[in-house]
Amino acid sequence: MSMVISAAFYATSASPVKAPERSGQVTQKPYPNYKVIVLNDDVNTFQYVAECLMKYIPGMVSDRAWELTHQVHNEGQATVWVGPKEQAELYHQQLRRAGLTMAPLESA
Repeated sequence: MSMVISAAFYATSASPVKAPERSGQVTQKPYPNYKVIVLNDDVNTFQYVAECLMKYIPGMVSDRAWELTHQVHNEGQATVWVGPKEQAELYHQQLRRAGLTMAPLESA
């Protein structure tokens, strides 16, 4: 019986453990987005670039693909997709493997 009493004694005499207080300045940051950028080159045709954009970029419609293709030609580059890193890596790799000239991924 002395064990029970001593355990109860220690349990009641121990000071309570406090959880660390949360700082009011903690903010949640969203994951950064990444840009998939196609660069102009002297190898790929307008038709081929537009077809690749429609094939590999989800939701890419013909009119938008052609706008971006002209932007690549006229301005030297175009951001063709912006979003989470994992998806950006996939689209970047697919377009690069298709033969398009790609800029390195960069955060948006």
